[in-house]
Amino acid sequence: MSGFEAQLRAASLRVTRPRLAVLAALRDHPHADTETVLTLVRAELPSVSHQAVYDVLRALTDAGLVRRIQPAGALARYETRVGDNHHHVVCRSCGAIEDVDCAAGPAPCLAASADHGFLIDEAEVVYWGTCPGCAALPTHHEPGRT
Repeated sequence: MSGFEAQLRAASLRVTRPRLAVLAALRDHPHADTETVLTLVRAELPSVSHQAVYDVLRALTDAGLVRRIQPAGALARYETRVGDNHHHVVCRSCGAIEDVDCAAGPAPCLAASADHGFLIDEAEVVYWGTCPGCAALPTHHEPGRT
C-alpha cells in the first residue's frame, strides 16, 4: 500500500485513481492552482473531468490531507504540507510561492494582541517580495526606487 493510499484510508476516504493522482501532482508541484492540478492529473488520467478534480481537492482539503491557500489577489493554491502551521512568501511580480517555516515559537507562531474570546489555533502569515528570478530581470525596479 502506498503512502497516499494509507493517508486516504486513515482519513476514511476511498482510494480512487483521481485522488491518488491529485495527491501525486501536489506532492510534485506544491502550491499548484486548480488548472495546473487538472493538467497534471489529465496527463495520467486523460478522461478525468474538471468537476472531478474540484471535488477531489475539496474532499482532500476537508479531510486535512491538503491545505488550500489563497494569497490576496491570487488564485487559490493547494499543497500537501499540512499540520505544521508554516507560512508562505509570494513574489509580487510572477506570483511564485515558497514555504517559510514557522515565524518563531510554538504554534500558532504569533500571539494575537487580543483574542476576543477565540481559541486561536493557527496563524496565517504571508510575506510579500520579489523572487530571485524576477529581481534579476533588467526591468525590475525595487519598490520606492526609480
